[in-house]
Amino acid sequence: MTQTFILIMDIIGTIAFSVSGAMIGIRRNMDIFGINMLALATAVGGGAVRDMLLGNVPPVMFQNPVYAFLSIITANTVFTIIYFNRKILSISHSALYEKLFFWFDSLGLAAFTVDGVNAGAGAFDEKNIFLMIFMGVITGVGGGVLRDMMANQMPYIFVKHIYACASLLGAAATAFLWDTADHATAMLIGFAVTIIIRVLAAHYRLDLPKIKHK
Repeated sequence: MTQTFILIMDIIGTIAFSVSGAMIGIRRNMDIFGINMLALATAVGGGAVRDMLLGNVPPVMFQNPVYAFLSIITANTVFTIIYFNRKILSISHSALYEKLFFWFDSLGLAAFTVDGVNAGAGAFDEKNIFLMIFMGVITGVGGGVLRDMMANQMPYIFVKHIYACASLLGAAATAFLWDTADHATAMLIGFAVTIIIRVLAAHYRLDLPKIKHK
């Protein structure tokens, strides 16, 4: 049950982050190669960073390239759909475009956050809450940071709607429930917490405090 759930989270995260990466690439007027690279970095970047920190080399993306292939297939599907339906990029459809990006980005964040917690839990024989949460956040936000840096824009996690904090709280919920519930249930709850916080933050336009200056 747990392994099946982890596989589902991996697939959801890969597809969702690939879509968000491809959408950013299209918005930044990248060619099809650039769009594929951006989608790939978004989908597997966080996991690659996590694996290197855990000493799992080469990273899983090279040991099992199926997720990289899935990312490329997803990116090319997005490119094809928008290429033949360019009205999606028009100003009149910008709100729909932003909503789609938000949901795919949030799904990827939630799926990879709990996946990272699972990786952290398996790193040592004894439970290490801090490591589990840290790995959850790194896996959740790492790909998005790489995406935004490659697209030459301020990383989303630093400016938008309680993004990294949603991952942090989702990872914490998963980690603290790891021994009191079965692992799949703990991951499902952490997934839901991450999504709920992202939705509430976006709906009520909640942001962390910042100093504005001209």
